[in-house]
Amino acid sequence: MRLTPARLRPRDALRVGATGLRTRPTRVLLSALGIAIGIATMVAVLGISESGRADLLEQLDRLGTNLLTASPGDALTGEKATLPDTATEMTGRIPGVRAVAATGDTDAAIRRTDKIPKEETGGLVVTAATPDLPRTLRVTVARGTWLNGATSRYPAIVLGSVAARRLGVDEPGAPVWVANRWFTVIGVLGPAPLAPDVERSALVGWDTARAYLDFDGHPTTIYERSDPGQVTTVQSLLARTIDPENPEEVDVSRPSDALAARAAANAAFTDTLLGLGAVALLVGGVGVANTMVISVLERRHEIGLRRSLGATRGHVRTQFLTESLLLSALGGVAGGLLGAIVTIAYALARGLPVALQWQVFAGAFAATLLVGTVAGLYPAVRAARVSPTVALSTT
Repeated sequence: MRLTPARLRPRDALRVGATGLRTRPTRVLLSALGIAIGIATMVAVLGISESGRADLLEQLDRLGTNLLTASPGDALTGEKATLPDTATEMTGRIPGVRAVAATGDTDAAIRRTDKIPKEETGGLVVTAATPDLPRTLRVTVARGTWLNGATSRYPAIVLGSVAARRLGVDEPGAPVWVANRWFTVIGVLGPAPLAPDVERSALVGWDTARAYLDFDGHPTTIYERSDPGQVTTVQSLLARTIDPENPEEVDVSRPSDALAARAAANAAFTDTLLGLGAVALLVGGVGVANTMVISVLERRHEIGLRRSLGATRGHVRTQFLTESLLLSALGGVAGGLLGAIVTIAYALARGLPVALQWQVFAGAFAATLLVGTVAGLYPAVRAARVSPTVALSTT
């Protein structure tokens, strides 16, 4: 009469596998640590990258992608071209334009006091600005007030966020030295992500620049805010409208494209960090495989005894493969939790939105099971091949 071997149910396989791990807790924890580091790295990298991307999308939603800028290009002679002094007015006549503003560079230097050498400007420039600049750029006035019809004709100045920090000016009312004359700071702007030049500028009224700073009235940059559905049309008309005679000498760009390029660069950097996480995960898998191979060698008597009592090769393979999967899953769960904690802590510290997607954890756990399967396959097959008689007779 031929006996059919008993089946090893999944619940029994889990119980036997867990028992095998409990007998070697220190080795198990050290092996799981390698898996945990790899998974934590991958989860944290993806989580932090997703938080940064979410913050970027929030910025784009808040600032809009319908802002265009026009600036002088190169003339046919190779010199820098000049925008007509009517460029701002002409831009406002294009159908679909919601708001338009301009800035113009001056040769004036700004310093905190007249005692500081003229050469030490900290990289700051004095720029003429039209009244609609904050509305067009969607920049807030953090402190004080913006230039108006009255202050635009007098020695009043508004500092960009970076310029205020470099000059050490926190509140309006402070005097600054510009072109051998004292100007009064009447306001400080908030961040301007789409116009970093404005952040590093000290802004004065158009008429003030002409009266006190020898400004020629030609704009250096035109900022234009279009209807969202008219951006492409306005972009195609902008250069020809600003300078009908030489449209090729006008450079037109969309500042939001720079933010998109930054996101692409961050994605490339993320791929590099994910590669490092994959290497750490591979090292963890090697550690699991090493642990399981040693376990097979140490438990030859146990394997021989189980085979003598009726366990098949399939039962032994299942037992050791289950141990490998449980060991990897332990490291995967710990790594996922650690990665989530790192992501949340980083996002909160940097003021970013917390973006943890379930797909990241699902992918990390799938990678853990894959590593556990590959790492435990050879030791499981080797354990199944152990002969009962040889195992029991080995001292």
